[in-house]
Amino acid sequence: MKKINYLFFNVLIILSVFSVSCSDKGDTPAPTPTKTQLITSGSWKYESATYNGSPIPSSMSTCVVDNTLTFTSTTYTVIEGAIVCSPTTATPAPQTWSFQSGETQLILASTLIPGSTSGVFTIVTLNATNLVISQNVAISPSPTAFPLVITFKH
Repeated sequence: MKKINYLFFNVLIILSVFSVSCSDKGDTPAPTPTKTQLITSGSWKYESATYNGSPIPSSMSTCVVDNTLTFTSTTYTVIEGAIVCSPTTATPAPQTWSFQSGETQLILASTLIPGSTSGVFTIVTLNATNLVISQNVAISPSPTAFPLVITFKH
């Protein structure tokens, strides 16, 4: 009789261990944020820029590098920093934005960079901390357009 109780007790312990180790602990991963959620999650501050692969010194565009971008679900605002590019942009009005081409392009209603001809940017990276966009731009005196890559951070 003691052997049966001992065997029963051992089987009960083994089943308990298996049932605990196989139970669902609710460790479902958080859903991946959408690109709209990522871009609207906070203000974006200029980090760096390159033109045709070479770093652009921040002194070349001092009025741009201190600006902040803030996106809502349909509009964005460029908030001028201490150095104002144009007195007309000192009090910014929200502009419209959208994604295009399977959310691989960021379409802005106005140019983001002085001298740029459009507000169409290729999205290089968009995640919780980085927004990297690219646009082909011809910077004077060169008539040839080269990639301008701008990095923003939260």
